Amino acid sequence: MRRRLPLLVALLTVPLLTQPARAAGKTTLTVDLANDAATLDPQLQWDTDSYTVYRNIFDNLVTRDVTGKIVPQVAAAWHYVNPTTIVFTLRRDIRFQNGTSLTAADVVFSIRRITNPSFRSPQLSQFDTIRSVDITGPDQVTLHLKTPYAPLLAQLVKLSIVPKAYVEKVGNTQFNEHPIGSGPYRLEKWQHGVEIVLAANGAYWGGKPPFPAVIFRDVPSDATRLADLRTGRADIDHQMTPDDAKAIARDPALKVLSTPTERVGYLFINAAYGPTKNVLVRRAIAMAIDRNAIIQALLQGYAKPVNILLTPASFGYVSDVPAWPFDPKAARALLEKAHAVGAHLTFLTSPSYNRQITEAIQQMLDNVGLKVAIDQVDQPTFLRRREGPAAHAGNLAQGLWSCACQDADGTIWPLFHSGSIWSKYSNPAFDKLVDAARTSLDPKQRLADYHAAFEILHRDVPGIGLYQAYAIYGARKQLQWMPTPNEAFFVMSMRWK
Repeated sequence: MRRRLPLLVALLTVPLLTQPARAAGKTTLTVDLANDAATLDPQLQWDTDSYTVYRNIFDNLVTRDVTGKIVPQVAAAWHYVNPTTIVFTLRRDIRFQNGTSLTAADVVFSIRRITNPSFRSPQLSQFDTIRSVDITGPDQVTLHLKTPYAPLLAQLVKLSIVPKAYVEKVGNTQFNEHPIGSGPYRLEKWQHGVEIVLAANGAYWGGKPPFPAVIFRDVPSDATRLADLRTGRADIDHQMTPDDAKAIARDPALKVLSTPTERVGYLFINAAYGPTKNVLVRRAIAMAIDRNAIIQALLQGYAKPVNILLTPASFGYVSDVPAWPFDPKAARALLEKAHAVGAHLTFLTSPSYNRQITEAIQQMLDNVGLKVAIDQVDQPTFLRRREGPAAHAGNLAQGLWSCACQDADGTIWPLFHSGSIWSKYSNPAFDKLVDAARTSLDPKQRLADYHAAFEILHRDVPGIGLYQAYAIYGARKQLQWMPTPNEAFFVMSMRWK
């Protein structure tokens, strides 16, 4: 690690080749993203870059305010009839961007669509406790659950409402390319791999959008995003590195916006394919990684260590399940016992993840006797492979997971429950515990179940928590905005000074 740091510092001090400045003015907000959106269909994907864009095109059934409280959006009010039945009363003044009214039929269609297993939504595990949904009044829908589900409202903050008639008319493929929502911005242009242009929805029920236009640019290079900020080509860098944050802190025209989040930085370890099928190899990997070196040297204070694969911002976090200690000698001994010294591992990654951390982990694992090859692909390909068969998912992958629900159910259930598209691991005892935790309405019992579930994950090591991530945005001084722990990038909450 020490040998690598001078090289990393040298790379960061290479002069930047900036592009010609383009004044954004006060009519256009320009956002640099590390990747293009994988999809603009809000029920197909919820990776960071896609969610950042499409959340401004659609309204959700409920949402969170800036304090994190769950508040109305499409639903004006709701009440529980019993632990498995909840009634939502809908607003009457919402229109989609094609002028049609948003009705109870659109809400029912949206829920049935995302919970249909054949639709294969990556979000299915967040909503699969819903048994049925029906229109029960002119502006009323009723959800019936298979079992009580404690995080229901926390998950519904991600349920975007789509227009039934339009989706059925154009089909899923065309809807992804030409989405229509009821949110404050409508899609004007999507030039794949270049930029997405949104235009203000002048008829938005929630008030006048603050910018007539918003441009989301696909800029994979950290150096280019920094140059864009400095030259005025961009107003905000959505994914700033800690090194670049230090650099712009000294620039009087720029500022750093940062907050600890519910997002957990972790290492996925494929328990279903290749050398990492052996639990001894997975434990060796866990003991070969120096979390503190990563946090101190590479994240520069924009992170906090975690022992488990969850952060304190989420319900279900427990602090007394230990992390595997950093012990390279013990790691090497486990590899020798497993006859795995010299084993070749594939480390799947994309530009969305910190390359320095990927290379640091690669070196740490090489130091104990493994041979790690980095396989970098674009983010949409990364997601398809991580969601696909175990043989295509890589032996390792860096992850930054957020469910935007601030509940353990939204993290360890999709990542590790048998049958989840993200999971490359199966343990019936773990499944039983997390199934019980999601159906219990007793917070103390839920915490006990999660404690036991995290102990199983500690022993089986299908992944390890590394740190609680901080959101780091670089922005022009004139942009007024306060980031939140759930990383909701709502343009409606932004203003020019």
